[in-house]
Parts: sequence; C-alpha cells; structure tokens
Amino acid sequence: MIHRLQALAPIALAGISLLASPAWSQDVKLPPTMVVTAYDTGTAGFNIAVGVGKMMKDKYGTDVRVLPAGNDVARLAPLRAKRAAMSAMGSGTYFAQEGVFEFGTKEWGPQPLQLVLSSVDCNAGTLGVAKDTGVTEIKQLKGKRVGFVVGSPALNQNALAILAFGDLKQSDVKVVEFSSYGAMWKGMINNDVDAAFATTITGPAKELETSPRGIIWPPLPHSDKAGWERVKKVGSFFFPHVATCGAGITKDKPIELGNYPYPIFMAYGSLPADEVYSITKAMIAGYDAYKDSAPGAAGLAADRQTKNWVVPVHPGAARALKEAGQWTDAQEAHNKELLKRQQVLAAAWTDYGKASPSSDDKAFLDGWMKARAAALAKANMPNGFE
Repeated sequence: MIHRLQALAPIALAGISLLASPAWSQDVKLPPTMVVTAYDTGTAGFNIAVGVGKMMKDKYGTDVRVLPAGNDVARLAPLRAKRAAMSAMGSGTYFAQEGVFEFGTKEWGPQPLQLVLSSVDCNAGTLGVAKDTGVTEIKQLKGKRVGFVVGSPALNQNALAILAFGDLKQSDVKVVEFSSYGAMWKGMINNDVDAAFATTITGPAKELETSPRGIIWPPLPHSDKAGWERVKKVGSFFFPHVATCGAGITKDKPIELGNYPYPIFMAYGSLPADEVYSITKAMIAGYDAYKDSAPGAAGLAADRQTKNWVVPVHPGAARALKEAGQWTDAQEAHNKELLKRQQVLAAAWTDYGKASPSSDDKAFLDGWMKARAAALAKANMPNGFE
C-alpha cells in the first residue's frame, strides 16, 4: 500500500546547480497522491504545505491534499491510522515521541516519529501579546489571560516556557482554553485572551496586528542568561534567535526572541525509507519553485537544518541529506542514539501496559511518568521532564 505523503524537504545549497538538475532527481518516485496534516488554514505550516504541494503538482504531477487540524492529537491521528503519511508539526513532535502530556494516555504512549525536514527562518516562536494590554515585558503578563489549546501540549508547554523567561508559572496567569489554535487567535482579536503562542509569521498574528488591539512580541533578551536557563528547563528544544520577519517585525526592527524548528515535517518511522528518500529528494530538487511561496518556506533549505536536535531524522531523509552534502558522521552517531531512545521508550511503554496500570487517567499518567523515568535512567538517558 502506498502511503500518502507530503514531505517538505527543501534545500537551498547556493551555487550547487547539481541539486536542481534532472539527473540528480531522476530516481525520485512519488505516489500519485499524498496527504499531509498541518495546523489550521492560514497558519505558517499550512501555507508552506500548500506551496510545496503546488510545486509537487507542477513538477511531478502529484496531488497533495493538506488536512488542517486544530491540535497535535488531531494532526497525528490520521498518520497513525495510515490515512496520511506526514504532518507539519511543531514541538508536539517531541512530546509525542516522549509520550508525555496528552500523549501519556492509554490511547497513545510514545510515538516513533522521525523528521524529514524542518524550517528555521527569519521568524521566531513566542508569545504574541495584544498591544492594548500595555505589556512590554514577559514578566508583565502576571495576572493576564494566556491562551491554551485543548489537546495541544506543544502550544501549551511552549507558552509556559516563554512565561518562564519572566519567572512566571501557570499559576501566575489566567489560563483560557480554546478548542483549536485558530479559535485561540480569534479569541485574541475578540478580547477573550491577552496572549497566545505562535510563530511570528502566522496569518492570525497579522490579523491581530491590523485589528484595534494590535500586537507586540515582548523580547527575550539573549543577554539574560538566567531567563534563558528558565526557558530551557521548561522547553529544552528552544534556542535564542533574532526575529527579522513577522507581524510588526522587519529587518530594520528585529527582536531578540527564541525559536525551534517549525514547521517540522515528520513521519512515522515505519514509513518506508525509499519513499521518504524520494520525497526528500523531490523537495530538494524543487526547492527554488516554492521557497518564496509562503513566509518561512525558505527555512526548509538543507543547509539550514537544525543538527543534533531532540528527535531523530528518518533514515530515508538522512540518505537524501547525505547525498546533498548536509549530513556528517557526528550527526549520524547522534541520530542513532535518538533512535535507540525511541526503542527504550517503546519497551518501557509495553512493560508498563503489562503491569496492570490504573484505569484512572491521572493515576495512569503518573504511573507511566515514573516508569518512563526509571527506564531512561537505567539506559543512562536524560529524562527531559523531571
């Protein structure tokens, strides 16, 4: 059975025309149709997926269907059911791999997710704040309304990581829950909430910028080492990043913020390596056709890939990156350790299920987190969620 797949694997290796040549991409074999899930319509991830889909239709005759979904669980469910093969995710990729938060339930557990390609561009991922609140620093969000999305640990944990920069915890703000990312940002415009997590180039942030409320991105000064230590304790996948694009942000008015790869195009490890290799290679060869199709798409270039991150790269994608000169022995070694981590987590989950865990949801999660911690400690691997 051919899996449907929309892998966004671009690469901009300046001056190497070989990558765009017909000879280099001649062994690309794509299915006639592909399905990928993404964030809501109008978001950066969705828009990039559409741009790549057009390239694949024009260049390879492959129809790409992009399915919007409001949270991480909804984005991954079609992949697990084999109705879709790829998802344009965010940090939820990491949480799903680790089997934490919404993925620590009986229905999920740790998922063997692996990267195809991801984007790091001129944008950042942080808390957008309604300008009419008067907030200019993260610490000033104390007592303010902060948006959370049900079933989306990525967005919620990301928001908490940014709040930590200002030495704030969830109990220091008023959490307002929404059914989806899109609904949360509509809530920003409608004055139902004061702050929400997003990438600075997301469509809804532009809408807020032009609304009566306006938008501001409180900075995370890179010189504030203590603040950044707090961020990384909550979100280890964040790194300091200067944003030069987004709602109200330009190269002339950059802001010191934080970031992590987004969108992260990923698939289950069970997706055949040859298929992922072809998709990745197709994205490399067709990069010039879609790199300007949507804000953030240029960040999918192979020479911009985040190396040695917290989730492994799919072997098929690694093969294509190696051929493109963007894979090293050190990265291969790191990747093997991450793949081993997924095996440890999978074994721990199986053993936990055999130990007759509680049917109570909270007790089940508590027990799993203890079993998870013990298995990782035994394997001499970091927990990440103490």
